[in-house]
Amino acid sequence: MESPRGILLVALIATFAVIHFSQAEDQEGFISLDCGLPPSEASPYIEPDTGLWFSSDSDFIQSGKIGRIDASLPKTLKSYVTLRYFPEGIRNCYNLSVKQGTNYLMRVTALYGNYDGLNITPKFDLYVGPNFWVMIDLEKRISGQTEEIIYIPRSNSLDLCLVKTGPTTPIISSLELRPLANNLYITESGALKGFKRYYLTSSDTILSYPNDVSDRIWEPKFDPEWKHISTTLEANNSNGFAVPQNVLKTAVVPANATARFNITEELDFPGDEIYLYIHFSEVQSLQMNESREFDIFWNDQQFDKTISPEYLKATTIKSTTPVTCKGGVCNLELIRTTNSTLPPLLNAIELYAVVKFHQLETNENDVVAIRKIKERYGLNRITWQGDPCVPQKFLWDNLNCSSTDTSRPPRITYLNLTSSGLKGFIAAAIQNLTHLEKLDLSNNNLTGEIPGFLADMKSLMLINLSKNNLIGFIPQALLERESEGLTLFVDGENRCLSGSCVTEKKFPVKTAAFVSSATALVIMVILVLIFVFKKKKSPNSEALPPSSIKPSANVASTNISEISIDMKRKKFTYSEVMEMTNNLERPLGEGVFGIVYHGVINGSQQVAVKLLSQSSRQGYKEFKAEVELLLRVHHINLVSLVGCCDERDHLALIYEYMSNGDLKHHLSGKQGSSVLKWSTRLQIAIDAALGLEYLHNGCRPSMVHRDVKSTNILLDEKFSAKLADFGLSRSFQFGDEYHVSTDVAGTPGYLDPEYYRTGRLAEMSDVYSFGILLLEIITNQRVLDQTREKSHIGEWTAFMLNRGDITGIMDLNLHGDYSSHSAWRALELAMLCANPSSEKRPNMSQVAFELKECLTSEISMKSKDQDMDSQSSPEVSMSCDTKGLPSAR
Repeated sequence: MESPRGILLVALIATFAVIHFSQAEDQEGFISLDCGLPPSEASPYIEPDTGLWFSSDSDFIQSGKIGRIDASLPKTLKSYVTLRYFPEGIRNCYNLSVKQGTNYLMRVTALYGNYDGLNITPKFDLYVGPNFWVMIDLEKRISGQTEEIIYIPRSNSLDLCLVKTGPTTPIISSLELRPLANNLYITESGALKGFKRYYLTSSDTILSYPNDVSDRIWEPKFDPEWKHISTTLEANNSNGFAVPQNVLKTAVVPANATARFNITEELDFPGDEIYLYIHFSEVQSLQMNESREFDIFWNDQQFDKTISPEYLKATTIKSTTPVTCKGGVCNLELIRTTNSTLPPLLNAIELYAVVKFHQLETNENDVVAIRKIKERYGLNRITWQGDPCVPQKFLWDNLNCSSTDTSRPPRITYLNLTSSGLKGFIAAAIQNLTHLEKLDLSNNNLTGEIPGFLADMKSLMLINLSKNNLIGFIPQALLERESEGLTLFVDGENRCLSGSCVTEKKFPVKTAAFVSSATALVIMVILVLIFVFKKKKSPNSEALPPSSIKPSANVASTNISEISIDMKRKKFTYSEVMEMTNNLERPLGEGVFGIVYHGVINGSQQVAVKLLSQSSRQGYKEFKAEVELLLRVHHINLVSLVGCCDERDHLALIYEYMSNGDLKHHLSGKQGSSVLKWSTRLQIAIDAALGLEYLHNGCRPSMVHRDVKSTNILLDEKFSAKLADFGLSRSFQFGDEYHVSTDVAGTPGYLDPEYYRTGRLAEMSDVYSFGILLLEIITNQRVLDQTREKSHIGEWTAFMLNRGDITGIMDLNLHGDYSSHSAWRALELAMLCANPSSEKRPNMSQVAFELKECLTSEISMKSKDQDMDSQSSPEVSMSCDTKGLPSAR
């Protein structure tokens, strides 16, 4: 279906449960993508001619390149100026989140515009999921080709695929979805491919949004044998179809009042089955002696009832079953009855061809699982787009599926990811492939234990886990499956993984349990002997040994010194702590655990000394957790432990001193602190992201910080950022992807709502908190502010974004000194991180990468005379207060 008009609105990122970034009150549910919109241009933006929001398509497709039509061509809408073309792969697919069972109008526009300078127009196919929809052939369509389809998705995910069928390269200019009422445009089976939609008028105006609230495109049509009649009054269009008022205000009648009213349309494909929708509204106020009454004939078949349109009230007549037009020529005829004094009248007409989608999509649970696996391991394969199983010719590489019988959804039965560079644990999503028969994960860098859920996958008959870095025992239930025919390949002899067990015989379960218990008893005796021996040694300033001194009765009984201490860190006596702090002379701040003091050791090295308050039971628990973590981790973007003190009632942590205090201090502008430049803020965000990324991916087991916020981001003399305060941090056991906690902890405003609601703690909880932190960096707004119309910073940002003006969101202290592209990109990333659904958040590796791209973009946008500050000079807009002190966290 062709149209010279442009469209678009934003489906940017769902952000909060009640507020969506792209949502406008009268555009709810709209999805519009400006395909190929360059990263340097603002997204989202409002199309001036239509008032529609639209955004870049980059978040909805993993492939393709950006092109721009020839600048010498006549001016067109902004959404048609750029395009995305696909020189690689046979099938390239957009993936859209939709509502299962909702009726959607989907529209695709392709405008070649000689973007490549070759003057070779493309020809390719469009697929909806696994089913062919329509061919795009731009050879004779210089102004582009627009195709529409009305379709009800069978799942909450919709794939629109461009398929290469010859030597030319597929392209797309825009992609749009509009929700429709479910009781309209109903078919016996299949979807409806748009053929014609026009209103009858002598005007040449094309109508769409905002005239049509569903953004249907109405083209004008007129014939010299017709007479145009109209009114200025609005009609009642509440019959469900919501035909635009400008359509109902105008109509045509035969110029010869006694003649029949006839419209003929020739089909592109003579065998198509057609549905007809015709719309009437009387535009003339008839006198008492006047009447308008006529019969409707559609391909020589009369509709059941005679029509007499009501004055200023919409009436829609539709065919209940599709018909095939003889010879591919469809004919509509309106014949005046003998009782009528006036000729027939018609306002508008719609024609749709039936498209039968016989092939069912792959089982939705399998699709969700394989896409989670793809995301978990970063598998960016050109062939891994669209439906995994069907059609058969587009089956994903290294995948096999059950019978592709069109009557049943295919199921994934074979997954081969050997030599794919996989890292981390075996993905939990694999267990959702319930029909999987063969699984090959060999020759990768997988770590952790073999998960027990593999034994519960009853269809699995072959598992290959060899040539990885797995540890631990093979689950007994998995070994027992071998007697049922399962073939299992793992590294190491005697069915035991390297470094985890040494055994030469298979013991019965009871015997193994006895041996394990005896071994544990021996180890405990040895530890007690070591403990007694070490207790006799002096604790004075030496490489940290275990200590026997317990905390006072009002704290937990577990002693910090029970932890295995890194020999490079020092253990200090309480007298040494008093000496380094000059008798606690200079407090830096106070937190839940106690007070932080400034200190100096070795006469020159500045440190921060955290003393545990004797009145805080919770503080000791957090204090101990921080010791445990700091002894395990080391990263340039995590605060470093210098040493500790564990002496009766005196417990202290000594860590590196960060001379420029915390990020919150500089954002607030307190005590005359300088205003951080935009590029500096991006670098601070990168540093914090890299610290979190290390906790999530560099530690084994992985760590979740649980309290990411601006006061826990410390800045050194060069304004390099380090993540601090690990008192609430938690680690995961091997094989776990989340931890259920009854002790939900964190800071209000930063706390992941999904974690708060379910108690399920995962790395994505930190991602949410980081998103809020990033919004704080961008806006310099308080995270919670009851004086705002929207108290939470995320809701406030979403509210402001609806206005489309980023200057009202950015920190006013920046005075506009930033590129809008990098600002939009960072803002989009922050909202994505703060999505209420953890499944839609990026991981910290992706966040760090995207922030680096933002900083690169910011630097490149600046002119050469705006030099960036060197590493030895912090990037701030005025001289730094190097005496700034880190506050307690």
